Amino acid sequence: MSLHVETGERIGTAEKRRLQWFKMDVRAYTMIGALLVIWILFTLLNDNFITARNLSNLFLQMSVTSILAIGMVLVIVSGNIDLSVGSIVGFTGGVAAILNVWYGWNTVPVLLAVIALGAAIGLFQGWWVAFRGVPAFIVTLGGMLVFRGMLLGISGSQTVSPLSPGFKAIGTAYVMPGVGLALGFIALAVVVFAMLRRRSSRQKYGFEVEPVSLNAAKMLFYALLILGFVLLMNRYQGIPVPFVLVICLAIVFTLITKNTVFGRHVYAIGGNKEAARLSGINIKRRVLLVFVLCNTLAAVSGLVLTARLNAATMNAGTMYELDAIAACVIGGTSLVGGTGTIVGALIGALVMASLDNGMSIMNLDSYWQFIVKGGILVLAVWVDYYSRQRKKTE
Repeated sequence: MSLHVETGERIGTAEKRRLQWFKMDVRAYTMIGALLVIWILFTLLNDNFITARNLSNLFLQMSVTSILAIGMVLVIVSGNIDLSVGSIVGFTGGVAAILNVWYGWNTVPVLLAVIALGAAIGLFQGWWVAFRGVPAFIVTLGGMLVFRGMLLGISGSQTVSPLSPGFKAIGTAYVMPGVGLALGFIALAVVVFAMLRRRSSRQKYGFEVEPVSLNAAKMLFYALLILGFVLLMNRYQGIPVPFVLVICLAIVFTLITKNTVFGRHVYAIGGNKEAARLSGINIKRRVLLVFVLCNTLAAVSGLVLTARLNAATMNAGTMYELDAIAACVIGGTSLVGGTGTIVGALIGALVMASLDNGMSIMNLDSYWQFIVKGGILVLAVWVDYYSRQRKKTE
């Protein structure tokens, strides 16, 4: 009798684990499915959407928001918010243009100076939040106003241009087709290695693993996706350099969030701050570092945007903080903290950029873009709230 009970319990446990895997997969791929639906819809409405040239412009346009979203994921996961990143984009881009155009600095010193400036801004804002207990909403709301005012002050409210060819290339250059193909194979090798390593690790510690056939199907899907993307981009001018930068940053920060003590601490702080404190996590230092990383990435976004526009303008970065937050939320990051991924944020940024690009091609009035994006943002937050309520009742 006891043998039957134990066997039943094991079967029940296995079924629960399989269901958990299924739920995780559904949640992970739902947004990809939504993105494909958006692309198919715009392709049916306008043949120009799916062309290599337009998709290249699409990935170029999403780069700035994607870099911002990578940093914003860390902030939101830790249970905070940063409303200043849009103004930091404009301010750091203005500083870069002034150093390059007015003072004749070469590209490399400009990059180093602006990245250091972004880190210093993050250190300042993070200190107020972490060590002085001022709510992040207030600190960064003030920063949004301060840095926008500083941009107007240092530039005299005028556009600063044109940039040097080397600086401009950061936002407008393309990777040569051969190099792009090599990068594609490297990316595929990294993905396959990561999947095999994760499977081996789960087997080592006795966790459930996906069937081999499903694992192989996923590898084939990623191979088609990566190599298809590279070949499509090579039909135009190659992969945009800013998008290569996005992928590199996404890989680095995914490794940080998933494979470092710091990353686990950030999720723990957002999930339950009191429990994190009782377990010995230095919350103040972790939150400070989160803001340093976020604002440093905002400075990188400022460099990319300024280089792409070949100028620093007074409106640069306006409302970008909302685009970054929307990309994170649409990609599955919970506004209450503790949940979110870098990959999800990138998918969210691609969804936002696809909507903008598709509606622009269709010559829809700009107000429709605000209405549609706002509606999708509300829907994404509702889905997050609904899924959390369901978990509580299960």
